[in-house]
Amino acid sequence: MNDRIARLRELLEQPLLVTDPTNVRYLAGFESSNCALLVEDDRVRLFTDFRYIQAAREVDGVEAVLTKRDLISELADELSGRVAFERVLPYGLYEVLRDGGLELVPTSGTVEKLRAVKEEGELEQLRRACAVTDRVFERLTGVPFVGRTERDVSWDLAQLFHEEGGEDLAFESIVGAGPTGSRPHARAGNRKIGAGELVVIDAGCTIGGYASDYTRTFATGPLDNEAKDAYQVVLRAQQAALDGIRAGISGVAADGLARSVIDESPFAGKLGHGLGHGLGLDVHEAPRLSTESSDVLEPGNVVTVEPGVYLEGKFGIRIEDDVVVTPEGIENLTGFTKDLIEVS
Repeated sequence: MNDRIARLRELLEQPLLVTDPTNVRYLAGFESSNCALLVEDDRVRLFTDFRYIQAAREVDGVEAVLTKRDLISELADELSGRVAFERVLPYGLYEVLRDGGLELVPTSGTVEKLRAVKEEGELEQLRRACAVTDRVFERLTGVPFVGRTERDVSWDLAQLFHEEGGEDLAFESIVGAGPTGSRPHARAGNRKIGAGELVVIDAGCTIGGYASDYTRTFATGPLDNEAKDAYQVVLRAQQAALDGIRAGISGVAADGLARSVIDESPFAGKLGHGLGHGLGLDVHEAPRLSTESSDVLEPGNVVTVEPGVYLEGKFGIRIEDDVVVTPEGIENLTGFTKDLIEVS
């Protein structure tokens, strides 16, 4: 029996209907845009339509069940009794199952709790994705910035990831120059990058489905004292978090390691987001490092550590590493320098 399924069963009080495609992939190694997995005490059924049924039949340890394209409606007719479901299920589909006579029990984070602690094979995929990203950022330092648009540099990033062996982009790369960088999740646009600006680059790739997620901030020439001071504050804040994170620390406390450095500086209150998030098959997954987190870090968690300072209309700075949580501290998967690099 699949060890992940066995561990999941230990957490269940009734059968669990898994409809999140990423959770299905994690549990059964099956990828599809239309599938569901029913985990019971004595069997596991994998439901999918004609397009994917042949692949489903090749999955060890599950019973592949052919359904119509309207998979949930068919499940409503086929299943009965008390069944747990994931809260990500759209309400309209929940109604279909409920009206079919199922006694539905909502669950949240059950599979995600397993996913949060990485196995060695998962860590190896993450290490490979980070190694590709190291090479991409190193090559990026030789790419022209000044006079080109943010979108141009984003396209360069995509090409570099392809050339260095990334299987796919983990997300749409963020290239935020000058005032654009003051928006943490700004999309690369048509603004031309000027000289003497800060440029926030947030990018990553996937290997075997597992994502890297780095941020570095570059300069396109000499900076004013405010920008230089802000960069050093963010660098100190990140190092404080890297030095203090280990198994057993709460997500709130981890966030506070970096936030306190920023809040004791002239840039107090300018870190508008959490310190970081889990990383794996999804770019954002459990656990969270933030002022609102309810998580406690465990060995095998992989998290980003990404403090920042954002001055609206002026500039943004973010420095982000990907780290594995260990009992003693961390294993940092990120190798690219955090020195402030000047690009042309």
